[in-house]
Amino acid sequence: MTIKVLIADDQMMVREGFSVLLNAMPGIEVVGEAVNGREAVDRVRELAPDVVLMDIRMPELNGIEATREIVAADGTAKVLVLTTFDLDEYVYQALRAGASGFLLKDASARQLADGVRVVAAGEALLAPSVTKRLITEFAKLTDIPGLSRTSAQEAYGDLTERETEVLVLIAQGLSNAEIAERLVVAESTIKTHVSRILVKLGLRDRTQAAVFAYEARLVTPG
Repeated sequence: MTIKVLIADDQMMVREGFSVLLNAMPGIEVVGEAVNGREAVDRVRELAPDVVLMDIRMPELNGIEATREIVAADGTAKVLVLTTFDLDEYVYQALRAGASGFLLKDASARQLADGVRVVAAGEALLAPSVTKRLITEFAKLTDIPGLSRTSAQEAYGDLTERETEVLVLIAQGLSNAEIAERLVVAESTIKTHVSRILVKLGLRDRTQAAVFAYEARLVTPG
């Protein structure tokens, strides 16, 4: 199946450059572009892309609010946030709004295509070397409205010991296959654990599960 991609960025050179790179990749097609967050929301409704590459700082409606509207209205399109910084305070807010991960704008063509494929497959793009540090820093330093630490800690009390262990490994950026290898169980067993974790915590995907784990202090900053 071809992965349909929408690119939302107010810089024409970025949109055109990413379009050329992605259209050259097998199994990926750029179906549209948007110059601001409001247009991105409208284009998702019109084109039903699988993945939205979303810039954060755009006019009319920023990428955070656009992500929130897309996730709430569509439920199937995955948002992959684009940023020029590897420690951008807005990226953390976008992850909380429902984005499935983020990429730096200087990513290579292969990294860009791999990121699109990972997110389209329902995985979170959580590279331990970058995203873990970003989430850790802003969970530690920024007071983000939403789930309080106390309520988070109360909520994860419903998880079994093994589910809590899996949640911690998700927050550390491990894939299902890596978690299965670490815990010496079948990958299908981990998928079941992940599904149960999301249901019990009322979360949309692995990215939100990772954010939850940091906010609940299941994973300590460092």
